Amino acid sequence: MSDDKKPHEEKNNNNNNTTPDDVDDVPFCVLPERRKVALILTASFMGMVSPMSAGIYYPALPALSADMHVSYSLINLSVTTYLILQAVAPSFTGSFSDVHGRRPAYIFCFVTYLGANIGLALQSNYAALMVLRCVQAAGSSGTIAIGSAVVADISTRAERGKYIAYASIGTTMGTAIGPVLGGILNHFLGWRWIFWFLAILSGVFLLIVLVLMPETCRAVVGNGSIPPPAWNRPLWTIARNHLWPSSSAVAAPRIYHESLQQSRRRPNPLTSVQILLEKEAGVVLVYGALVFAGYMIVTSTLSAQLESQFHFNSIQVGLCYLPFGLGSLTSRWTVGPLLDWNFRREARLQNMPIVKNRQEDIRNFNIERARLTVTMPLLYTGSLCMIAYGWVMYFRTSLAGPVIMLFLNGHLIAGAFTSLSSLIIDTHRASAATAMAANNLMRCLFAAGAAAFATPLIDRINIGWTGTFCAAVWIVFSPCLWLVYLRGHRWREELRRKQEEKHGVEG
Repeated sequence: MSDDKKPHEEKNNNNNNTTPDDVDDVPFCVLPERRKVALILTASFMGMVSPMSAGIYYPALPALSADMHVSYSLINLSVTTYLILQAVAPSFTGSFSDVHGRRPAYIFCFVTYLGANIGLALQSNYAALMVLRCVQAAGSSGTIAIGSAVVADISTRAERGKYIAYASIGTTMGTAIGPVLGGILNHFLGWRWIFWFLAILSGVFLLIVLVLMPETCRAVVGNGSIPPPAWNRPLWTIARNHLWPSSSAVAAPRIYHESLQQSRRRPNPLTSVQILLEKEAGVVLVYGALVFAGYMIVTSTLSAQLESQFHFNSIQVGLCYLPFGLGSLTSRWTVGPLLDWNFRREARLQNMPIVKNRQEDIRNFNIERARLTVTMPLLYTGSLCMIAYGWVMYFRTSLAGPVIMLFLNGHLIAGAFTSLSSLIIDTHRASAATAMAANNLMRCLFAAGAAAFATPLIDRINIGWTGTFCAAVWIVFSPCLWLVYLRGHRWREELRRKQEEKHGVEG
């Protein structure tokens, strides 16, 4: 969004968020605090469908293999294709939502997702399963990128950590309870009810978007004070305006036209690829994808490891995913406040003023240092816990050993993801959904490779050395983040100047 009160010549020609953000009398967001929290929670829970759709599927793989009369390896391909579509699809939905709004993008995602789940519940052959899983991934994957964009729409950089706990509850719960629900539904009702459950859930979320959720995209409503087009308003608002027109007029807030963000006229899915080609963003996204690949190796092989090492059934396996999810959930209440605290500390050290409800100008602020100072200790400690997880699983210690390591891994690695995602959004605020789509693209492509690579690797070198290998990759490539820590600000400024020169905008 353009936060300037002057005409938007600079903003119109520069779609990157490295343009200045003035600290003036225009509030960044006109919504009250409770409304912000409610919106972020809503977006967070709607983002649940993407990780839940992946995790809830794992316990049903043996049953699907038997019913489809195909090998387990062929059924496992549906996991890989799901991840590939999960990587690619947000590039379209994210770019669309940055131009036309969050609500229409959500509606498209949930309509697609609902239809795919109904088809999956009714189909009976392997080809239909593969195709519909791809459609399911295309519908569900955009919700995380759009949810992250909602957070960027209504929160400033200085307070973003405060909202991370709310913003990540849904996705973390999806990761945690997905395998548990999948095991229970598959055990008592059969695998088809997994997809019927997801269809019901997507129908509920679609209804919430249609009836209650307001538009937050700053290219459409600015700081929330500009009314969206009539077709992009929730049904409750339309009904209220018709039933009580006088009260709606009295309650109308002041309109800040200068808060409207200038965006591309047409969605362009290739903008997520362009973000990958930037020096700073490319390094951060590739390294984050490497970390996520290790994360996927643990989650995709945990059920097989528990079955072979502890002889657990599908329900017991599903329950053992809970510590991993709970660790991810608790990280939001430690890493979030830590990110805000370190942002304020760096702001004092770099003499940048922080004004409540005003977006900060980070042209002369090294936000890379503010975020990565939190990220690096989490990554190194998480690497040690990954090694410990591999070896306690290999030596078949009591169940407490793997459970504790799963919790610590979830806490530390999810915290590192949160910090890296915050940095990507901070440096691409004007196209937050597109930036998160680029983030999702790299992570899911690497995860697809990791899911296919994990079982053969464990069979070849055992789970202990696999955990050690993952940690070694994280540590060996960690100097990439140190490079961003030292030179990221300079790279970002070089990119801004090149874009200004390209568009004929004076610095």
